[in-house]
Amino acid sequence: MAARQRESKEEDDESKKASNLLIYSLYAAIILLIIAYILTDLALIGLLAFVLIIAAIVLELRASLRYEGGRKTLVDIAIAIVAAVLLFWVIPALVLQTGSPINVVESCSMLPTLHRGDLVLLHGISNMSLFLTSHKVPVVNVTEQQFSGMVSNMQNEFVEPFAYYPSNPNQISSIIAANASGYGVGFYNLECIAREGTTSSPKYSQCQLSSQASNLITYNYATAKLETKSGNESILYVPSIMVGSTSVVENYTNPIIVYRTTSRDYFSGDIIHRLVAAINVDGKYYLLTKGDNNPILDIESLNYPANQSDVLGYVVSDIPYLGFPSLIIKGQISPVAGCSQTIVRS
Repeated sequence: MAARQRESKEEDDESKKASNLLIYSLYAAIILLIIAYILTDLALIGLLAFVLIIAAIVLELRASLRYEGGRKTLVDIAIAIVAAVLLFWVIPALVLQTGSPINVVESCSMLPTLHRGDLVLLHGISNMSLFLTSHKVPVVNVTEQQFSGMVSNMQNEFVEPFAYYPSNPNQISSIIAANASGYGVGFYNLECIAREGTTSSPKYSQCQLSSQASNLITYNYATAKLETKSGNESILYVPSIMVGSTSVVENYTNPIIVYRTTSRDYFSGDIIHRLVAAINVDGKYYLLTKGDNNPILDIESLNYPANQSDVLGYVVSDIPYLGFPSLIIKGQISPVAGCSQTIVRS
């Protein structure tokens, strides 16, 4: 009897070792696949990493149920969840004074400052007025009537500079080829451009040049070098704006904030962009933001100015690559537009 029990225990030990070896091998493969995904940005590799993550979790759960029992497994899971919440959320939230202390960069709109897959730490903003003053962010005071007028006519703010070719009104572009000639530059309504550009035969001639005469915010344009994998070109971008009669120039020393979008915004989710300026409406602040690698401000891109109450915090530190597991788990593995090019300003 004792011999059979000893043999059974030895078999269980061998089975447990084999199971652990398989699980550890899966985790090693996952790490290698994540590294390969970072280097190649191939969705297939990201998908394979996602599948192996699920497989590893399932195998570890099955092994725990078999060798540790249901009660201990539940206790271990509960302890792991509590420890993770404390380590990655509660303690950082208390230290950094925000309910959302950690975020992940999901796009390439902040190149070269932040990269897709970077994990960022956020500090809360308890006093927006003091924060803006201490970071020397331009603040423009406007009346409630001026701001309401802008919000009710936001279509006028949804504009982007494009080069247009009189010989072909359907040919417009924010990128100017090195040998291009005979073109003009003007602001077009981005809502119209996006709508007409979805057809197989775009009719940009239906999108008339936009007048900014009645805008609260007006935009200037300039050209910058656009570095791509295939070479360099020129791109039109907005380096400065006018808010009423106040001029504001883009400043790359301004803080980077994270804000939540609302249902009326074109882009959804958390946006990690740099502050350009703040609009003060009787003590309520609305923030104008822009990605370092974007040619235009968020407000021009069909997003409304972020209300101060939508701000989760400002970036105090970033850790490269640590956010990629989160992107893979959330299924964000497809190549992202803009990651193959960087706007270089003089």
